Amino acid sequence: METVNLNRLGVFVALVRAGSFTAAAEHLGLTKAMVSQHLARLERELGVTLLARSTRRMALTEAGAAFHEDCVRILADAAAAVARVGAEGGEPRGTLRLTAPVNYGTSVVAPALASFLRRHPRLRADLVLDDQLKDLIAGRFDLAIRGGPLRDSSLHALPLASFSQVLVAAPSYLDARGTPRRPDELAAHDAVVLSALRSPLRWTFTGRNGARHRVTLRPVAQADGAAAVHAMALAGGGLAILPDFMVEADLRDGRLCRLLSTCRLPEGRFHAVYAGSPPAKVRAFVDHLRECIDGTKPPRRVAR
Repeated sequence: METVNLNRLGVFVALVRAGSFTAAAEHLGLTKAMVSQHLARLERELGVTLLARSTRRMALTEAGAAFHEDCVRILADAAAAVARVGAEGGEPRGTLRLTAPVNYGTSVVAPALASFLRRHPRLRADLVLDDQLKDLIAGRFDLAIRGGPLRDSSLHALPLASFSQVLVAAPSYLDARGTPRRPDELAAHDAVVLSALRSPLRWTFTGRNGARHRVTLRPVAQADGAAAVHAMALAGGGLAILPDFMVEADLRDGRLCRLLSTCRLPEGRFHAVYAGSPPAKVRAFVDHLRECIDGTKPPRRVAR
């Protein structure tokens, strides 16, 4: 059997419905000869006769009648599938599966997701929090919220918000080891680092005069999640570089101290990352997440 051209199924069904080649040709906007050619090629592809025809009439063969029933069902299923895709393109529905880093996902993404679901009762969500980068395709994710540099150029990314990196330590650590005043003093201190970063030990500090100081930290411990680095820093385990949104409350309440405040570390940025053309649920949630970030972050930190 040759490969069957599925477009001919529609011609076959239209021919049976119309009852004649002339009526089918008018309905399809084709010539009578083209309708006849489509049927002849379909029969050749299938290796069976579908219509017994003479100069005045035509009738379905036994194989043709069974095949016609199947074709009607196939075309109806295809039409329903197209309708479902069209509906998805308009109103958010189904399940939104997304992944985000643990801390940012907990403090920013999860609250935004809750208010988004209230707006769209026909939508459900599956949020996976993980500081390791998840494979969107293999994990069947609609969307990923990612911080730091983007590594996969085949994906699409929309900027959400930037954040500052902050060097911190607990008062108990500083009481025991002293407080570093210059970047070159950091090499003598213990550091707790986030191993998920591309270069967790090497950092560049920029002073107020624009001078750059490249520093290599000395790790006493590392962890693959920012929450664990944060917990070790709070417990006095060593210096740590953490995003500002993660340590704001600790700095305000004195649980952590900011170090080298006259120096600036490179900013990080969160992106909404997706593959292919985003469906309505992804577009709508990214817009909603940006609105939520607008309401909680200073304007300079929101990328537009």
